[in-house]
Amino acid sequence: MKVLVADDDFGSRLVAQAAVEHYGHECIVAADGNSAWELYKQHRPQVVVTDLMMPGLNGLELCRAIRSAEGDSYTYLVLVTSKDSHEDVVAGMHAGADDYVAKPLDPFVLHTRLLVAQRVTSLHTDLARYRAALAEQARTDPLTKLHNRLKLSEDLEQLHRKCARYGTDYSLAICDVDNFKRYNDIYGHQAGDSALQAVAASLAGESRQSDGIYRFGGEEFLFLLPGQSAAGAQTRLERALDAVQGLGIPHSGNPSGTLTLSAGLSAYVPEHRVSSERLLKEADIALYAAKSAGRNRIQVAPEARQPSRN
Repeated sequence: MKVLVADDDFGSRLVAQAAVEHYGHECIVAADGNSAWELYKQHRPQVVVTDLMMPGLNGLELCRAIRSAEGDSYTYLVLVTSKDSHEDVVAGMHAGADDYVAKPLDPFVLHTRLLVAQRVTSLHTDLARYRAALAEQARTDPLTKLHNRLKLSEDLEQLHRKCARYGTDYSLAICDVDNFKRYNDIYGHQAGDSALQAVAASLAGESRQSDGIYRFGGEEFLFLLPGQSAAGAQTRLERALDAVQGLGIPHSGNPSGTLTLSAGLSAYVPEHRVSSERLLKEADIALYAAKSAGRNRIQVAPEARQPSRN
């Protein structure tokens, strides 16, 4: 473990440092509370052993500062004080300390505290990893492994707010597998699931790192394209639709004989600064227009088309 020792007394610092290093841990030392706070932010140690009374931030203030800055990590805080009254102990616990030891520091006692700290911080690390995995799972479509509508709502809100603030563009498009109900009727739902997985992999393979691709529902997929006008987004979508058709997935119920996509596109551009809900509605209407026009094509929402400049 990485352990930060903060104590303004030189002798006490040496004893604590020697004990920490003797038991196989990395030790960082600070002679006052302010430098301890800076070292904490720089190194993010798993354990902080801090004196109660020292220049700059005292031990209680340092504990409060660390607790407010932890985020998903957890730091085990041990308060060291020559004052071992009940009031001092309670004040330390209220400030965020996990344990305390009294001066003069006994290396064996510190060793026992570090053993406990190692168990507690390991548990918190595991919990943070599990929480991150669950959060990712909650935002991932189990069939296609693309992001789902929960993740879309978060990303779209963030992107729209950013573009509105800085005056930048983005486009969004809703894509739909053509005649997919007929595909399931002909080939079965298991084949339909496999087809959706293949389409999702193809769309993901054609995307930039900054693009967002989501399973919007059923056989529908949604593209979020930061920094793209309607014209630029249309070019990207044409490549994506060509890639899906290029998979050559047979579909006897589709006029082309293979699986294809239709897409409706709208854009947040200087002449069309509207809400994200409005863009979604426009893209959905454009998708239906693409299907009515014969499918296997892209329809740009009229509102998102930028006027030509002479």
